[in-house]
Amino acid sequence: MVTAARQALEAEDVDLVLPYVHAEGESEVRSMFDTVLPVRRQSPEAREVADQLFFETVVRVHRAGEGAPYTGITPAGLSAGRVVPLAEHSIESGSCEALVGFLSDVLRDEFTSRLEHVKLLEAMKHLSLDFARKHVEAMLGFEVYAHHVYQALSAPAIHNERDLVHHH
Repeated sequence: MVTAARQALEAEDVDLVLPYVHAEGESEVRSMFDTVLPVRRQSPEAREVADQLFFETVVRVHRAGEGAPYTGITPAGLSAGRVVPLAEHSIESGSCEALVGFLSDVLRDEFTSRLEHVKLLEAMKHLSLDFARKHVEAMLGFEVYAHHVYQALSAPAIHNERDLVHHH
C-alpha cells in the first residue's frame, strides 16, 4: 500500500493509490495528494516530510475503511514486519519460495521453543502440584497453538479486507 502511495507521488497520479482506500476516504486522500504535491517539489527535506504525511494519510484512511484502529506506520512504511514485503515480492516475482521458506522457519522456531517449554515443565512436574499444573497448561497450550496454526493455514482466501476484522 505504501509502495502504491510512493508510485502515485512519483508519477503524480493519485489514481495509482485509490484502489487501496474505500470510497468514503477517497476525497481525503485526493485532497492530501493535492496538498503535498507542490510541497514535495520544494526541497529533498520538504519532499520527505510531504511523502511521510501522504503515506500516513493513506494508511490511516485505509485502516479506517477496514474499521481498524490507526496505529501509525514505521519509517519503512510497514508495521507488519518481514512477511508483507515477502508476500509483495511473491506477487511481483510470481514465486512464493522466499515467503514459504520464511514462514516455515518461523513455524519450526515457534514449535521448537514451545515444545522445549513443555519438556522442561515435564521434567519438573514431580517437584510440586504447581509445576504439575504448569506442565498440563503448557501441553494444552501447545496443542491449542497447533490447532490455531492449522486453522490459519487452511482458512479460506479473504477477498474483502473488511473480512479481516471479522475473523479476529
